[in-house]
Amino acid sequence: MRLTLPLPRSLAGQLFAMQAVLIAVVVAGYALFSYVSDRNQAEEAAGLQATSVALAVADSPSVREAIRTPDPSAELQPYALAVVRDTDVDFVTIMDPRGIRWSHPDPAQIGLVFRGHTGPALQGRTFTETYTGTLGPSVRAVTPVRDDERIVGLVSAGIRVEEISQRVRGQLTALLAVAAGALGLGAVGTYVINARLRRHTHGMNAAELSHMHDYHQAALHAVREGLLMLDGQHRVALINDGGRVLLGVEQEEDVVGRSVAELDLPAPLTGALLASEPRVDEVHLTADRVLVVNTSPVTGGQRRGSVVTLRDVTELQSLMGELDSERGFTQALRSQAHEAANRLHTVVSLIELGRSEEAVDFATAELELAQALTDQVVAAVSEPVLAALLLGKTAQANERGVELVVSPDSRLDDGLLPDSLPARDLVTILGNLIDNAVDAAQGGLRPRVTVTALTENVSRLILRVSDTGPGVDPDRTEAVFRRGFTTKPSGPGGRGLGLALVQQAVTRHGGALSVTSGEEGGAVFEVRLPLGAPAVARAAGGAV
Repeated sequence: MRLTLPLPRSLAGQLFAMQAVLIAVVVAGYALFSYVSDRNQAEEAAGLQATSVALAVADSPSVREAIRTPDPSAELQPYALAVVRDTDVDFVTIMDPRGIRWSHPDPAQIGLVFRGHTGPALQGRTFTETYTGTLGPSVRAVTPVRDDERIVGLVSAGIRVEEISQRVRGQLTALLAVAAGALGLGAVGTYVINARLRRHTHGMNAAELSHMHDYHQAALHAVREGLLMLDGQHRVALINDGGRVLLGVEQEEDVVGRSVAELDLPAPLTGALLASEPRVDEVHLTADRVLVVNTSPVTGGQRRGSVVTLRDVTELQSLMGELDSERGFTQALRSQAHEAANRLHTVVSLIELGRSEEAVDFATAELELAQALTDQVVAAVSEPVLAALLLGKTAQANERGVELVVSPDSRLDDGLLPDSLPARDLVTILGNLIDNAVDAAQGGLRPRVTVTALTENVSRLILRVSDTGPGVDPDRTEAVFRRGFTTKPSGPGGRGLGLALVQQAVTRHGGALSVTSGEEGGAVFEVRLPLGAPAVARAAGGAV
């Protein structure tokens, strides 16, 4: 039957098990190495100790004197036992040059031949060896006893290997105790670290974290909305594809790690991203987009950064502008319908009173006035989109008590505008300028708005809107194009976005927008848009 050990499910548990096994292997390996090393060192130390004792005994004058006596064992046996007792060696054997023992820890061994090698000592050298003698394996040293230049005996001192092993085992026990303490301390430290890791990984294992990362990357690049994650120092920690597109950033590597202030974004948008408080559905403009920005701080005991979402509402804002225009047209039509009903009642009443000629003259005059206005606009601007816009804005301005006229020098033929300049952008530009001018002129004496639309050298479109309002302070000519600037009370939908949208559309098409003071007071807004080569070619073809 095959046993399979259950593996920890979480990544933190797997790391803890791996670290515990690693610590155990390291400690066991170190203990084994220390045991072998200590044993070798203990044997070397035993050899040195035995050599020292053997040399001391061989150099003792009393030993040489005892050797000269007829019975050397009588004096050498007690002396050798005393040396063993005082020097922590296991035996001291004194023998003649033939190896016959004069002393031994076991008196029965006296007179017998020494077990071991004596050749090097008989040649006058002291040496050590590990040999199994009568007391078992031992580390021993053998040295000659000299009387002048003559070798009169040999001395062997040794320590049993078992005694050495006991000493090493004592050291090993202490080492194992320390190793066990280190293992326990390492296990506790590893557990504490991995407990913290478990909190950060929410108990998920490596596979789950890998899957989450894959899902995270897929979701990050799939959503069309822009997503930015900023760290506590307002540096970009993460940006998705939508965020790069909406902010006009080429490569992700060019942004990650950089501060928001270094991204060359418009100042209001940069301020919103750097703000510490959350932002909800704030509208901001970039070079060619209208963005809705939401920011939410990421906190965990301290500020860790913020999450920013970006939504592109450029088309929505344009459609809202068109919807506002349609609402204005509807109100103008309603007003005209009311006025037409009044005029019809007047004509009917004149007929009932028998004044048929006056009724015809009245109706004819009204028709001529309406037709003259239409003819004036169409004759000056035959571009259908702009002509329809001007007619609608004229009726809307008249409803608000403002006269809207097209200047005599206006001239814009049909088909002259290139495909790169869509009608929607023209409606955004001219419609917002007219609305702004009507707002400024309304309430003044003889309020009037003058619109000029013409081409210059067939290569540039010029749109000029002037009003009889209070004008623009020269010190604030640049501020009027910033989002949020207005001199009028804000309504429920907010104000100050129209001129900013105009500047955005003009900039997107490589044009120029300026504001000056008019001759009759008021402000003059002028837009210059390049028409490009296709428009020039069409104009030339039409001339042929």
